[in-house]
Amino acid sequence: MQFKTELYIDGSWVSGDGKMPVYDPSTGEVITEVATAGDAQCLAAVDAAHKASASWAKTAPRVRAEILRKAFEIMVAESDHLATLISMENGKVFTDAKGEVAYAAEFFRWFSEEAVRTPGDFRTSPSGDKKIIVTHQPISVSLLITPWNFPAAMATRKIGPALAAGCTVILKPAGETPLTAIAIVDILERAGVPKGVVNYILPSTTGPMISKIMHDPRVRNLSFTGSTFVGQMLIRESADLVLRTSMELGGNAPFVVLDDADIDEAVKGAMLAKMRNGGAACTAANRFFVARKVADEFITKFAAAMGALKVAPGMEAGAQLGASVSVKERNKIAELVDAAVAAGGDVKLGAKTPEGPGAFYPATVVVVDKSNPILRQEVFGPVAPIVIFDTDEEGIALANDTEYGLISYVYSSDLARAMRAAEAIESGMVAINRGVISDPAAPFGGFKQSGLGREGGFDGIHEFLETKYIGVEI
Repeated sequence: MQFKTELYIDGSWVSGDGKMPVYDPSTGEVITEVATAGDAQCLAAVDAAHKASASWAKTAPRVRAEILRKAFEIMVAESDHLATLISMENGKVFTDAKGEVAYAAEFFRWFSEEAVRTPGDFRTSPSGDKKIIVTHQPISVSLLITPWNFPAAMATRKIGPALAAGCTVILKPAGETPLTAIAIVDILERAGVPKGVVNYILPSTTGPMISKIMHDPRVRNLSFTGSTFVGQMLIRESADLVLRTSMELGGNAPFVVLDDADIDEAVKGAMLAKMRNGGAACTAANRFFVARKVADEFITKFAAAMGALKVAPGMEAGAQLGASVSVKERNKIAELVDAAVAAGGDVKLGAKTPEGPGAFYPATVVVVDKSNPILRQEVFGPVAPIVIFDTDEEGIALANDTEYGLISYVYSSDLARAMRAAEAIESGMVAINRGVISDPAAPFGGFKQSGLGREGGFDGIHEFLETKYIGVEI
């Protein structure tokens, strides 16, 4: 494959201050090297975004919309190429990568439509002394920081609303998966994005350079997806200039199977909720709580479905579970499982790191008690710890026993019962009798330490807009 490997600043592909290798986690081999950004390139990206900000904010919403629509069309036309790129640098299987491209492209289409529909307000004040006018203006230069697990979708979910709102952006992807980010920026260039509106950097020293960018008064917004630990540090950094922030952080999603659930359907949903992206998703079912009455049936059928997955390099025909993004990440998964077993976990499947090259870990099912340490961690991999409970109240209490609150899953044949559980569970999203509910048209975000703000849906564009009230004498 042919790759672009440079930085993209002010409408040009430019060299940086050095180079960094990008690895194929299925083999450990180097795919290529990409340019890294030093202080000069990072400052140039801020300069370019600031310089383009006023004109892009004044660009007609229809023009912005048509550029995003064109980017959507290019992504769809080139989906096989993009999916191959994702699978190569991320490790996920090609079918998962292809699904990600389709999902990612939809953010460009959705926000191309939202660009021309940002609502305002016009009314008479209650006292009758003035007209109240409420409008929205782009917040200006936005720094976008994306993770490695969905390198296409996390980029488009931020770039789409930012450009639709009239903001210019600086995109900083994860160092493990820069090639996908570069490909998306290339698509936007071909779709007609003006120079300076989209800039891509990969800092050679991430922490210090991101801090410098966040302390530049021309940068007014930060949109971050990643771990809660890093998000907390960025929130502290943002306080100095009162930088606007939106944070999509960690998850520890409960998958609750009530005693009247259709177990076959619950297993199908569990496979989607757990194994999409090989379990490397903040929305992945991370803790399974199963009613005692149906526990044996669920565990048997779920372990059988997990055990039937073909573990292989992502581009291999028939592969269903690929590699983790790196050996380091794979080893984190192994350490969490080993600790769970040492604490009394009963292994039903997997739990052994395979020999040979590549960052692979097998599908794993382990039954644990409610105090097992694995339940406190976000396991970014194909591991399903299961806890057995006796009452709905106990299952909900276990589901809520976490500092996270991104998404939850509930299975029951009684919709009213499932709705009561959904209302009681503390999370920003709840899937009832479904293993996947993420949708560009729906607000994505969580409670508690899972983040701030929402992405997608009608809410997504407002993360990049300032609300302005104008009072008019009458």
